[in-house]
Amino acid sequence: MTSEPTTDDIHAFAALRPRLFSIAYRMLGTRADAEDVVQDAWLRWHGTEQAAVQSPEAWLVTVTTRLSLDRLRTRKAEREAYTGWWLPEPLVELDEHTPERAAELASDVSVAFMWVLERLAPEERAAFLMRQVFDQDYADIAAMLNKSEASCRQLVHRAQARVQQERPRFKVPKDTHRELLVKFMQAAGKGDRAAMKAMMSDDVQLVADGGGKVNSFQHILRGAGRVAGVYWTLENQNPAQVAYRSALVNGEPGLLRYVGGKIESAQSFIIDDGRIVAVFVMRNPDKLAAVPQFI
Repeated sequence: MTSEPTTDDIHAFAALRPRLFSIAYRMLGTRADAEDVVQDAWLRWHGTEQAAVQSPEAWLVTVTTRLSLDRLRTRKAEREAYTGWWLPEPLVELDEHTPERAAELASDVSVAFMWVLERLAPEERAAFLMRQVFDQDYADIAAMLNKSEASCRQLVHRAQARVQQERPRFKVPKDTHRELLVKFMQAAGKGDRAAMKAMMSDDVQLVADGGGKVNSFQHILRGAGRVAGVYWTLENQNPAQVAYRSALVNGEPGLLRYVGGKIESAQSFIIDDGRIVAVFVMRNPDKLAAVPQFI
């Protein structure tokens, strides 16, 4: 028979909740799924014998990881049938000093990082995150995944190689990132195609997620001329109706785009060697529900 959680047990869970959400979000990429996993973890925590748990943090991290992994496996078929490219639901902050998501964004949760994670197998993703992001021992990871430590090391090694291959060569200071996006936003707002092209690498790529709910590119768009042309075309098709707003998107400077006063997309950018090398445009309205809807 289990006992009711004490006030200390409730406080312990509340203190760990941001960490549990950050694990679930990095595993699943959507706020709703992450919240569901955290709620399931709470129900299991509520139903267990508290006195038998030596470390609430270790217990809850293990349960959250396993629940996330189970849900990721069941979502695999849905992801494969998803219309177009799948991007994570953006975590948007209009004021980077707002502490609301500070703990959740404490380590890398950028859209570019999530984009790479999406290409890992579920167990690779779990092992890599537990080791490289949350600094778990291999013994703990092996217990979470019901695998040997040697197998977990191999999973992390393969995932690490994939992540390093697709990451930018240099980490860009946030102020530099923000300054370039402000200039890009101004050029996009004026429909200045040449200025936009000058800020992009020749082989820049644009990935858009419409989820079949709105029109979007079904392929990755490549080339500075083509990507700049997308912004130019939208501006010319909607004169005086397109507006941009700076925001933190998954912990990094990004842009929100509004058309006719309503949110149209949340955009994240990879910058390397002073130029934009990739743009991620989240247009699926289901994933924009938590973003400010009007400007």
